[in-house]
Amino acid sequence: MSSKDNYKNLTDEALIGLYKKSEELTIVGELYSRYTALVYGVCLKYLKNREESKDAVMHIFEKLIISLKEHDINVFKPWLYVTARNHCLMQLRAMKGKTFEELSPFLMEFGGNGHQEQGPEVEGNIGKLEKCIQELSHEQKQCVKLFYMEQKCYKEITEDTGYDLNKVKSYIQNGKRNLKICMERNGKSE
Repeated sequence: MSSKDNYKNLTDEALIGLYKKSEELTIVGELYSRYTALVYGVCLKYLKNREESKDAVMHIFEKLIISLKEHDINVFKPWLYVTARNHCLMQLRAMKGKTFEELSPFLMEFGGNGHQEQGPEVEGNIGKLEKCIQELSHEQKQCVKLFYMEQKCYKEITEDTGYDLNKVKSYIQNGKRNLKICMERNGKSE
C-alpha cells in the first residue's frame, strides 16, 4: 500500500501536521481534494461565474501550500471556507478597482445578513466598518486586525504583540463587541 493510500486514513489535522514536517505537496493535494467541491461551491456563490470559480479554486490551492505552513489551524474545514470566501470577496473588490483592506471577515460578522456581498450595501458597510475600527483602542484594533484580517491564532498574536494570552482574548472579544455596537449605532446599509 502506498503512502498516498495511508493519507486517506488520516484526519485533516494529522495531514496538516505531516505536511508542516515534510512539506510534501501530495499531502496538501490529498487534504484539498477532500474539500474541492466545497471551495468551488463557495467560489461559485460569490463570483457567479464558472470559469472564474475554477480559477479561484486553483489560486486558493496555491495559497494553501504556503498558508498551511504559516498558520496554526485547529479545524481545517471552516478555516478553508473562510479562506475561500475571503479570496472571492477580495477578487470581487479588485474587479471594482477599489482597495479591499481585507475587511471581509468583519463585514460578514457585522455588516448585514452575510449573503449580500455585492452592490452599494457593501460599500456603505465597509466605510462604516473602517470608521468603527478607527474608534477601537490601540490594543483592540491591533489584536482584532491580527485575528480576523491576518487570521492569526492567539499564540501568534501574543508573540507579535507581547500581550499575554488572556489580554489578547479580552482585546479581541471586547473589540468585536465594540465594533458590533458601533456598526449598530451608525446603522447598517439596508
